[in-house]
Amino acid sequence: MRILGMSGSLQRKSGNSTLLEVAAGALPAGVTLEVYDGLRQLPHFDPDIEKDGAAPASVAALRRAIAESDALLIACPEYGHSLPGSLKNAIDWLIGSGELEGKLVAITAAVPAVERGQRGLKALRDTLGAVSARIVGGDPIARGPSFDSDVAKLVNVLVEAGRA
Repeated sequence: MRILGMSGSLQRKSGNSTLLEVAAGALPAGVTLEVYDGLRQLPHFDPDIEKDGAAPASVAALRRAIAESDALLIACPEYGHSLPGSLKNAIDWLIGSGELEGKLVAITAAVPAVERGQRGLKALRDTLGAVSARIVGGDPIARGPSFDSDVAKLVNVLVEAGRA
């Protein structure tokens, strides 16, 4: 099983990027996790860019990475009670091309306290609903003593859903 990890944060050392690192260390045998780090290279979504049929190289690379994965793990910070614009932009590039249609996607957020991040995850869930993504998880994971084990639990839920 191939999982593509995406952090919705552009910050180099974000808690959400750390969450993906912890997830990579919690994988069972036969499962790989590749982290996609190209959000900042994507142009603003504009359908006119593809009018002649050719997607920008950064968009083509994103589409290929998702198409070649069995599932996604998205760690999404909350910005302004929603998902980050850079992550929304990436999803916008994928809505019309179909790579996310019906894709298995685990969503979460690394947060300082469990009551944080709920609105951002709701916005992400709503956005992924536009492509009928099969969503697992959806609760924020608080940084603290149980962080690593909570991330491992989510990874296990994602892997089991992918094997079902």
